[in-house]
Amino acid sequence: MVAYDVPRLLRMSQEELDAVFTASDAGPVPAGEADGTAIIAPGTEWSPEIAQFVKYFAWQGKVFDPAKGQLKNRIGPFGLNAIIAKVYKAPSWLDGKECIVLDYSETSVVAHWIRDEIRLIAPPGLYLGKVYWDKARLFDFALQF
Repeated sequence: MVAYDVPRLLRMSQEELDAVFTASDAGPVPAGEADGTAIIAPGTEWSPEIAQFVKYFAWQGKVFDPAKGQLKNRIGPFGLNAIIAKVYKAPSWLDGKECIVLDYSETSVVAHWIRDEIRLIAPPGLYLGKVYWDKARLFDFALQF
């Protein structure tokens, strides 16, 4: 089994990230706080720098509450808990296999068109995610619990 970590994910191409996602099972719905890393411009020299910028100024991660079936995003430089999503398992838009869906359509005015999908790629706590705007893919992200 291949060992994955966030620095390795930041070096991967989009095709490699998609292959990791499709080869992985959904895993359990996570619980608690995860550090997030946006993976934008995958496989380029800029991906790590973009990830650091996003982490500092925009998005730091997510806090999951599986008992409520929801999560809150940690946003801004102070990590405020905001932008709620429903959390449930359903088929992935990428490959039709089960994934964990983070659905903002009924819980957020600002992100109601966003759907994230995550799968566990390195137990116990590294998840790889895909972000969709309607059905268009935007970028990937990692969650480390």
